Amino acid sequence: MNLLYQKYKTSDWLPTTAKEMKERAWDRPDVVLFTGDAYIDHPSFGAAVIGRVLEAEGLRVAIVPQPNWQDDLRDFKKFGEPRLFFAVTGGNMDSMVNHYTANKRKRSNDAYTPGGQTDKRPDYATIVYCNILKKLYPDTPLVIGGIEASLRRVTHYDYWQDKLMPSILVDSKADLLFYGMGEKSIVDYARLVQKGVDPKSLTNLQQTAFLVDADAHYATQKKWKSLELHSFEDCLKDKKKFAQNFMHIEEESNKVDANRLEQRTGNKRVVVNPPWPPMEEKEIDHVYELPYTRLPHPKYKNKGAIPAYDMIRHSINIHRGCFGGCTFCTISAHQGKFIASRSQESVLREVEQVTQMPDFKGYISDLGGPSANMYQMKGIHQEICNRCKRPSCIFPDVCKNLNIDHKPMLDLYREVRKHPAVKKAFIGSGIRYDMILHETKDPQVNKNNMTYLREVIKHHVSGRLKVAPEHTSDDVLKIMRKPSFKLFHKLNKVFNEINKQEGLKQQLIPYFISSHPGCESVDMAKLAAETKQLDFKLEQVQDFTPTPMTLATVIFYTGFHPYTMEAVFTAKSKKEKLSQRKFFFWYKREYQREIRNELTRLNRKDLLKKILS
Repeated sequence: MNLLYQKYKTSDWLPTTAKEMKERAWDRPDVVLFTGDAYIDHPSFGAAVIGRVLEAEGLRVAIVPQPNWQDDLRDFKKFGEPRLFFAVTGGNMDSMVNHYTANKRKRSNDAYTPGGQTDKRPDYATIVYCNILKKLYPDTPLVIGGIEASLRRVTHYDYWQDKLMPSILVDSKADLLFYGMGEKSIVDYARLVQKGVDPKSLTNLQQTAFLVDADAHYATQKKWKSLELHSFEDCLKDKKKFAQNFMHIEEESNKVDANRLEQRTGNKRVVVNPPWPPMEEKEIDHVYELPYTRLPHPKYKNKGAIPAYDMIRHSINIHRGCFGGCTFCTISAHQGKFIASRSQESVLREVEQVTQMPDFKGYISDLGGPSANMYQMKGIHQEICNRCKRPSCIFPDVCKNLNIDHKPMLDLYREVRKHPAVKKAFIGSGIRYDMILHETKDPQVNKNNMTYLREVIKHHVSGRLKVAPEHTSDDVLKIMRKPSFKLFHKLNKVFNEINKQEGLKQQLIPYFISSHPGCESVDMAKLAAETKQLDFKLEQVQDFTPTPMTLATVIFYTGFHPYTMEAVFTAKSKKEKLSQRKFFFWYKREYQREIRNELTRLNRKDLLKKILS
């Protein structure tokens, strides 16, 4: 560990204490950033990115990681009042997802904390931190961001309290919320506040949300049109109105020219301004090439490993966004469906930086993004994209206007493989095989895509290629916005053929979800039977967890599909969820009696014979 820190001084990180601040000869910071995670100065951690982006603007930025909210609050006071504003994030994960399993049991470790300790952040961390800061410094501007704030920006269902909650702006009392990837918005905000503009008047910034009196007038951009959502109170009374809201929210999140959203909450009004267009290449390159040390702050030396850092320390993110639109996923709601890609040159410069790390042994753990194979993909004709509001570009089928040529990734991977210090660059992010196997009208694109699959299998996996069919039932997959399981059969066949041709003995590892809306016990039994027939003993599985701002969560809470208003069954009780989950493990003796009883009750001896014979 000490070897890693040899070439750095403590001042190479953002200051975390008053002592570190004084060593820089600052009298006070311009911005103090609070985060629920340990401070890891790496571009995979949002707090580090925002801190470095503001630092690049010439601002003095201090960071308070995992402040103690239960003592005399000295962590909240140690920098005093900043010159410009406080900024708060719950961390890289929603604090409730971080703390609790799908069955609402407390997790035994926190991946974003040294030693995996679980008591270093509160539930609803963003709200707790903000309430403390507002009490201590009521007149200092306070802004929030990160995934916890982003996905709770309007009325949302909270699984852990089993009820609808208003916008996080209400409970946090924050002055402004930056949703999604917030670099551009917070830079705009900081520049204007520095110029002396009243922070309370900054209601016309893109990709922000704020709270005003219900009948108040506020500054806005003339080109923005407004869409009124059902109020928080109406959503409480009528679940269908909450479901209708979601459809509008998702559509506006996926449009190039989105409307401004407004929602009454009591005597207030939540206003959500439209998002920015995707970052240009030079903009995203700038963010990833700021002077990160790529290391945890020295204060964590000898305090135990930080699991989330160990997982990504030698990884490289090549793009943002995902146009998959999966109903259980929050990526498009947070990062957007349009892809922002780094230049090949920028990625290769980061590869060089990673290879210079003292603990680098020749292996890049992941060269990818939210989905591994969307790098440099976008619409062929932008004017068609400008009119589109589809939540997914690849479901129910791959859009004819989407360029799915994998050649840019082939070129990038080949350049990375040429680096003399790189033994292997793994593709650890999930691969969308529906795009690889899709037949376009361009034979060269089809050839490139199959070459991509071959090269990934041959050069970029460590014996196991992980993919996410998620289920075997086409009815469930339709609700998930995932392709038919027939396509997985095709992938499995091609995968085995390539392995045979290349003299390899690798495994295909599929991910599956139980208890997703639309999934019943018989669907799980069919999943067990079909995966058994394919000779898979499943290990990469999860139980559906309702998280804010996903379509699946809205179905879970309301019982209706927002786009059709048709009723959809969802397993809700702990008993129902565990009953579905056990089918993943049909090969374990301790579950076989329960499976036998369940299928006997359902009068499905045909499935019982397939699974347990």
